[in-house]
Amino acid sequence: MAEYGKILLIAMPAFLVLVLLEKLYGWYKGNDTVPLDDAVSSMSSGMTNVLKDVLGLSIQIVLYGTLLDHFSLFTIDNTIVVYFIAFMVIDLYGYWTHRISHKVNLFWNEHVIHHSSEEFNLACALRQPVSTIVRFFTILLIPAAIFGVPTEVIATVLPLHLFMQFWYHTRHIKKMGFLEYILVTPSHHRVHHAINEEYLDKNLSQIFIFWDFIFGTFQKELDDVPPVYGISRPASTRNPFKINFQHLWIMVKDAWRAEKFIDKITIWFRPTGWRPAGFDEKYPVHKIDDVYHFDKYKPKISNALLYWSIAHLFVVMFFLLDLFARLGSLPTNEILVYGIYIFITIYSLTDLMDKNPFNWIVELLRSIFLIGIALWFQDWFGHELILYVVLCYQAVAFTISFMHRKGDETNRVNMSYQ
Repeated sequence: MAEYGKILLIAMPAFLVLVLLEKLYGWYKGNDTVPLDDAVSSMSSGMTNVLKDVLGLSIQIVLYGTLLDHFSLFTIDNTIVVYFIAFMVIDLYGYWTHRISHKVNLFWNEHVIHHSSEEFNLACALRQPVSTIVRFFTILLIPAAIFGVPTEVIATVLPLHLFMQFWYHTRHIKKMGFLEYILVTPSHHRVHHAINEEYLDKNLSQIFIFWDFIFGTFQKELDDVPPVYGISRPASTRNPFKINFQHLWIMVKDAWRAEKFIDKITIWFRPTGWRPAGFDEKYPVHKIDDVYHFDKYKPKISNALLYWSIAHLFVVMFFLLDLFARLGSLPTNEILVYGIYIFITIYSLTDLMDKNPFNWIVELLRSIFLIGIALWFQDWFGHELILYVVLCYQAVAFTISFMHRKGDETNRVNMSYQ
């Protein structure tokens, strides 16, 4: 994980710079597609995901090394050929895991965060799950194991493959000619993120679009059908933790309430959105009925609170980069404590953006946790001076949160797309 942390030391600032450049380009062109509050939520989500991975808080049901031991028929040296095979297998693996996540109730819970933004921009590419605790689909990498692709090659190509999916989350790049038949382009992915009936569950490829041609899930972007972004059951929150588990919570409640035992068991593996008969009327869940006329989630926050949220986000990034830079030198218990503090910080940051009047309680708990760190370690994970800076920052954060304890009514802004 120390090596992954080193990669993230470069990748995270690079992604941030690209998001800012898209924002500036939108301003320049008079078509700003990056609302700051939504972008802060998106980047916060990305931070929870990479932190979870770095801390090793996910379990693979089947380890790739086990597949390699049992299925390998060839031995290939670490040449360009083995990397090409690994990349193609991972892209096919990505297509099918992506398709399953769209089609099966349980696995949609892990992917819904990526579609939860009602915008479409580079920042929303960073909306990745913290809820993927158990990884089920490593078995789909059997073709790579058959060819004898070494574990270290898979470990190298997987994050590279993920990072290569960043660039096409934008509305500023139109159709790209012949590349539309080879690669996933922004036009293809705008279709994928849309909730229009014509576009649902289409363009599931991740790098090469031909998987969609082969498996019958391709849909081009239509000139007379503007994509409308989001999810049919709106998240209505900036908090990535809440978004990550909203769908799961609906399923848990439905399974508990279901009268038929078979429904309690099968709800998890039914098509996405399936509920027992009559539950939509008996236990209604807010859903968008007309994708061209609905209210976007837009909490009314002051400029001061928005700028504080942005500053808060940069503080979180400092914490993450500091942790990633020292993964190889900090004891395991300190890495875990540091990670927990960052998780709480991200929760509190996005909770405040939702104007939750009880956010000050979260900040109080975070303050107590920080005091515990100070008393236990006597420094900030090896930095004595930084501890005092963090204590001052925490005092400011609690004060701002306490000042907003009254809360405001959440505003939803009506959007018409036709």
